[in-house]
Amino acid sequence: MNMGIQKIGQIGVPAKDLERALSFYKDSLGLPLLFNTDTMAFFECNGIRLLLGLPEKEEFAHPSSVIYFQVANIYDTYEELKAKGVTFIDEPHLVAKMDNRETWMAFFKDTEDNVHALMSEVQV
Repeated sequence: MNMGIQKIGQIGVPAKDLERALSFYKDSLGLPLLFNTDTMAFFECNGIRLLLGLPEKEEFAHPSSVIYFQVANIYDTYEELKAKGVTFIDEPHLVAKMDNRETWMAFFKDTEDNVHALMSEVQV
C-alpha cells in the first residue's frame, strides 16, 4: 500500500474579509461555491477544493502561495475577468517555449491581496 502523497485534496487561501473574498471567487472568477460557514468558504475547481478562510491565528494572516488557474484561451479569459473588475498585475505574456508548445501567463490579485495567475498552454 502506497502511504505517500496521492493528490492535492484542498488548497487554502487566507482571507481578511470573507464576504468580499467569497464574492470575488464566486462572481468574478466564476468558481462554483460548495458551501460556506461564518469563517470559511469552499469552492470546486475541477476536482480540487479551494478553501477561503479567516486565519485562526495572526501568524497565518499573510498572502497565500500563487494558484495557477489553467484556461483554454488566456486572452479571452483575461478580457472577461478584467471586465468584471479583476486587478491584473500584467498582461498575458509568454513565459516558456518548448518544442511545439508555449506557456502563457497573466498575474492578478484577489480582493485579499493574494497573487494568482491565469495560465494557458498553446500548441504552435
